[in-house]
Amino acid sequence: MGAPIQSMTGFASLEGEVNGFAYQFDARSVNGRSLDLRLRLPPGMERVEPELRRLVNTTFKRGSVSLSLSLKRGEVATRYTVNQVQLDAYIEAIQALAASGSVAAPRADGLLALKGVIETATEEEEASVDEATIAALGAELLAALEVNRREEGARIAPIILDQLSEMDRLRVEIDAHPERTIAAIKARFDRQLSDLLAGREGISPERLHQEAALMATRVDVREELDRLSAHIAASRELLEEGGPVGRKLDFLCQEFNRETNTICSKAPHHAITALGLSLKAVVEQMREQVQNLE
Repeated sequence: MGAPIQSMTGFASLEGEVNGFAYQFDARSVNGRSLDLRLRLPPGMERVEPELRRLVNTTFKRGSVSLSLSLKRGEVATRYTVNQVQLDAYIEAIQALAASGSVAAPRADGLLALKGVIETATEEEEASVDEATIAALGAELLAALEVNRREEGARIAPIILDQLSEMDRLRVEIDAHPERTIAAIKARFDRQLSDLLAGREGISPERLHQEAALMATRVDVREELDRLSAHIAASRELLEEGGPVGRKLDFLCQEFNRETNTICSKAPHHAITALGLSLKAVVEQMREQVQNLE
């Protein structure tokens, strides 16, 4: 098999700590007609969005991809500072009192205990996880998502191959059914006309056989069976080729459905109609699987 086949459904997640921030980075992918990206980033991280979009566009071809990043800062130490202006004001006032003999000279611990001299503050800082770090995490996350999508694609491909084999088996059974031969159709047509024209004259046996041959041509499904065979071969080649083959396989499913509907409508016998309906059911099952492929 050539390039890996990817499903459009997948999930990946990264978590850890960087620059004092705990992060949770999740990626989800579901079916989509084209490639679509939805981002949920913390405030201040908008500048990394173009790079994340570029990474998604170079990694995937189809699917609705959602990226969600959360950052949570760890516990922050309390910081103590001296309000120098307030301290100088206290010292000036105390020194004036000490000079007059009203109070004793101040001690350091007494000064620091005065209201407003020592201030506490929490170290406030904006999210300092830079764009390059987020982009690197995004690349790692998308690589994990790609692996997950490939694993799902590897599970789907054999299912589709089995369905193609079942379609081919039904095609062969329809082709070999004795009721679809021209001789069988003519015999059935002759019997029906004989019953209808019993006791009537004016229609020659040669004319009856001509009409029977014409009817046999109209209900013959040889072309449909041949096209089914060609479509089955083309589907197998696409799966062998690998890569983003979902759209092409989806188109072939439409062709399978068209040929199967024609076989059912032209079937000269109810047994062939039943086989056509079984074929139609397999085509629908295959289409459901193909809808998941990139």
